Amino acid sequence: MEKISGFSLVRNGILFDYPFLESLRSLLPLVDELVLNVGEGDDETLIRCERFALEEGRGKVKIFTSVWPLNDPEKKKSGLILSEQTNLALERCAHDWCLYLQADEVLHEDDVRVIREGVERAARSGLEALVFQYRHFYGSFNVIQETRSAYRREMRLIRKSSGARSVGDAQSFRKPDGSKLRALLTPARIFHYGWVRTPEAMKEKTLFMDRLYHGDQAPGSDTPHSGNNYLYKRFWGLREYRGTHPGVMARRIAEKGWNWDLRASPFVYSASDSKKILLDLWERFTGHRPFEFKNYSIEGRM
Repeated sequence: MEKISGFSLVRNGILFDYPFLESLRSLLPLVDELVLNVGEGDDETLIRCERFALEEGRGKVKIFTSVWPLNDPEKKKSGLILSEQTNLALERCAHDWCLYLQADEVLHEDDVRVIREGVERAARSGLEALVFQYRHFYGSFNVIQETRSAYRREMRLIRKSSGARSVGDAQSFRKPDGSKLRALLTPARIFHYGWVRTPEAMKEKTLFMDRLYHGDQAPGSDTPHSGNNYLYKRFWGLREYRGTHPGVMARRIAEKGWNWDLRASPFVYSASDSKKILLDLWERFTGHRPFEFKNYSIEGRM
């Protein structure tokens, strides 16, 4: 059986209300080791991670700390710090198959067997990655975003011997020469909760992430470069979600400290949405997403 390294990174996970412990818990049943890059920050994220490793880690968790170069103007462009920090964790993985989760991404326990089977099949076929199906939640745990504005698939499990490296803002991976990895498409899901947290934490997280993409705010300004996107709005592509969540998310969902009602929110629309709506409708009727950008080359399906 192929061995798998899990790897992730987190900084200020408590301050920005990331489900980072839930993410790590979802990895544990699947991986043979778990490498965690904890950026030096302003809260007790490192303490929580060390406690997790001691009390729940099953001897699998390897933690190292890093200092993010937040004062380097060249690194604060297009989120390049994120791929750099991701690669620091990838380099420390001991096994050839490496499963990456960001701190707001969680695996469902029902998919562990599917992922294991996918790795074995990819190994036999000489493939280099597994592609997962994404579930993007927005505003609340019972609202999901399904539109071409949200990527529906991405690589999260790669073969280290392929030379794969995290690129850009760490959304995906490429080979050193920029070529795509040959991937197996799986039905396994990744639950993405990046847009589900208190509005206050959403604003703080947005302000920080804007620094990684656009540089520092103007002195005295507390408005993100991206405007008021941190305020939850009802827009095209949102619908109620009636499926299950990963079991590790049960407590967080039960303790949610805010309420956002999709049905009670006014619909926000602009003329530029028309093309997206037409393309989304085409996808719903045909199953094909026109002009979809892919960081991978699908050469097998489960």
